[in-house]
Amino acid sequence: MQIGEKIKRLRLENNLTQEELADRCELSKGFISQLERDMTSPSIASLVDILESLGTNLQAFFSETVDEKIVFKPEDFFEKENEEIGYKLEWIIPNAQKNMMEPILLTLAPNGAYDEHEPHVGEEFGYVLSGSVVIKLGNKKYIAKAGDSFYYKANKGHEIVNKGRREAVLLLVGTPPNF
Repeated sequence: MQIGEKIKRLRLENNLTQEELADRCELSKGFISQLERDMTSPSIASLVDILESLGTNLQAFFSETVDEKIVFKPEDFFEKENEEIGYKLEWIIPNAQKNMMEPILLTLAPNGAYDEHEPHVGEEFGYVLSGSVVIKLGNKKYIAKAGDSFYYKANKGHEIVNKGRREAVLLLVGTPPNF
């Protein structure tokens, strides 16, 4: 880790000049300049003062967090297709199984179905982007058309079926992840 580089980045994020940071910490501008270029090292006490002036602390400063990816593109998607029963799943957030919810795109061919699921802990949400589907939840059936959404606890057997003549596309979000 380049301490000086990280201090400089924090200083700039706080819109401070080297002189302003030095004044807040009772240090010289020259020391801050050398520190940012990794030409010197601060004492622990000086580093604590600098970090407090920059709105952080030792623990946060030295934690090596990786920037998490926020935007995903189609080339990031993972796809699974079952032509036998007529569906295609696209995990639109890679590795979503490690998150609290798992969004997928489900495409159902005409007369296609998505695997019947046994009851499990969790909840599922769906939004029909195009076409229409039948949601089988226990002994009941519900119809959802383009523009409709649905939500249920997954504590009953459930299945999504396309009884129509055109493809149906849905955004599904499950929690906890299980698709």
